[in-house]
Amino acid sequence: MILGLSLTALFIIVGSTFFIFLLILLLVLASRYIEPGHRRAGRRGEEYVSDLIRDVLNEDDILLNNVSILADDKEAELDNVIVNKNGVFVIEVKNYSGTLVGEEDDYEWVKKKISSGGELYIKNVKNPIKQVKRQVYVLSRFLKDNKINAWIDGYVFLVERNSPVESEYVLESKSDINEVIHRPGKKPLSEKTVKKICSLLEINDNEEI
Repeated sequence: MILGLSLTALFIIVGSTFFIFLLILLLVLASRYIEPGHRRAGRRGEEYVSDLIRDVLNEDDILLNNVSILADDKEAELDNVIVNKNGVFVIEVKNYSGTLVGEEDDYEWVKKKISSGGELYIKNVKNPIKQVKRQVYVLSRFLKDNKINAWIDGYVFLVERNSPVESEYVLESKSDINEVIHRPGKKPLSEKTVKKICSLLEINDNEEI
């Protein structure tokens, strides 16, 4: 009888341990696949802007998404790169909700948001204008390292149209995108150069949205 009780207790302990292990494993896997809210909003913003860009592309315009580059030991992740005869254009996407406060040259902006319960949330975010200027610099160095001297323009697209500043670097509509990428460039690119740039960047193109 005692042995029977011991075996039963052993089975209960082993079963409980296995259940707890399985539960922990499921929670770990779920944490990897459940996308945080801010990342989900960012991804949706990128998809939205990529669709806007595609709507205004001409036949000879080329769009690349999520391009990773490295130059001078500096890395950059580029949401959208458009290449055409007018030049190279980088469009960084931000889907910040709430109110943004800051100046064009500030390192960070302040994001203020009131929750449905009336609570005020304040968070510092990187100034996207500074961010895209850095991306332009790294991309310029990357191309020069590959013997290409191309004019590059960088812009920020704010999905919520809540920029705290009026700036030539900020886009807020499809027509804004169309205007900047089809404006005659300062250094027009030949068809051969366009193809070479795209070939270099496509190697680093992580994912086509």
